[in-house]
Amino acid sequence: MAKDKLRYVCSACGAVHAKWQGRCDACGEWNTIVEEAPVQRGPGPAAKAGPGRRLEFVDLQGQSEPPPRTTTGIAELDRVLGGGFVPASAVLVGGDPGIGKSTILLQAASRIAASGKRTLYISGEEAVAQVRLRARRLGLHEAPLALASATNLKDIVATLEAERDAALVVIDSIQTMWLDSLDSAPGTVAQVRACASELIRVAKAANFALVLVGHVTKEGTLAGPRVLEHMVDATLYFEGDRGHQFRILRAVKNRFGATDEIGVFEMTERGLMEVLNPSALFLAERRGNISGSAVFAGLEGTRPVLVEVQALLSPSNGGSPRRSVIGWDGGRLSMLLAVLEARCGLALGNNDVYLNIAGGLRIAEPAADLAVAAALASAATDQPTDPGMVYFGEVGLSGEVRQVSQPEQRLREATKLGFTAATLPRRTNRKGKTAEGIGLHEIGHMADLVASFAAKTVKQRSS
Repeated sequence: MAKDKLRYVCSACGAVHAKWQGRCDACGEWNTIVEEAPVQRGPGPAAKAGPGRRLEFVDLQGQSEPPPRTTTGIAELDRVLGGGFVPASAVLVGGDPGIGKSTILLQAASRIAASGKRTLYISGEEAVAQVRLRARRLGLHEAPLALASATNLKDIVATLEAERDAALVVIDSIQTMWLDSLDSAPGTVAQVRACASELIRVAKAANFALVLVGHVTKEGTLAGPRVLEHMVDATLYFEGDRGHQFRILRAVKNRFGATDEIGVFEMTERGLMEVLNPSALFLAERRGNISGSAVFAGLEGTRPVLVEVQALLSPSNGGSPRRSVIGWDGGRLSMLLAVLEARCGLALGNNDVYLNIAGGLRIAEPAADLAVAAALASAATDQPTDPGMVYFGEVGLSGEVRQVSQPEQRLREATKLGFTAATLPRRTNRKGKTAEGIGLHEIGHMADLVASFAAKTVKQRSS
């Protein structure tokens, strides 16, 4: 019988290679390929147990009860989860070091434990004394939370199999767990995949909700094999800067709720506090009489959010003009600059361009194009936007302004915060109910937007 050959697996994407090499051909990352123990071959459990039974199919018209939920009492976290933790589910939480992953999970686990449900917190990164110190600082030291510090997966699995009444189990973090039957070190592709698979199996068998804390790479993606995100039921990312007080918890995958749903938190001395009205928070320090500022009426998951888009132009000192973007796609900014110059006659090519989404939120939807263009046009003409105006709409390469989803929900949020006007794409379907108390300025081309700022400049000079 031929001896099994060693495999070399990329720790960034999980691609398998026949030999070690410096660069992964699949994802292009350098120095991420590690040696993995050979796969044990032989007949699996299905072959030993004989033929399987025939499956029974049902139609789509049957009634299914919604899954039960274990609420945390933290409204923003429950919103992102889709209503709370689901029994026998697995949730993966990732984020930069020090962003607040362990803090929010300790708060959630303590609240669930205080409600009378058995909750286990297993830390592989910190000792019990360190977790107790954080709990005391957060005012959670009296919660009946079961705490342990361990990294040996066999010990953890044996303990969890004996705990038949657990409602929630937190593993912090999956990269510190190790299985002694594998030769590789903790945190490698083989260890992370095997440990996660075994923990998820126990969670589904014992019917408790499992939370796995994951490390992230320097690019901000979850470390370890990509298959880890496919194994879990929900993947949550913490966004934000450690030097900033606001944190965004985003669901990038959720089998029991909406994807791209966000929860907004504020980091305080007592831990992460939920922000129930993030739009008011993001606009709290806005000054409406400054050029280069526009308010975007966005939609994150099912929640409408208003944020301020800030643009600054300065003459370039020669060479290639600089393009600096925080909170938005740099490629989309380059596209908008080209459209403004080629289709609208706005000369921006010789300027350094700085764009910022205030508040630490990262915007991904194309509906922000019109707000970014308004901020750029405002900065170029030195004319401030209307302080009571919001913007939303997608911009095409020919300069046309395209419709976006759910405009009524965006307008209602703007009205609730006291805005009186909105610039939006020209609507072809007017069956939807329009928010009352807000004036609508419908435009079909970017030239109309630039012309409105040029008219302000002419009016100012004539007066």
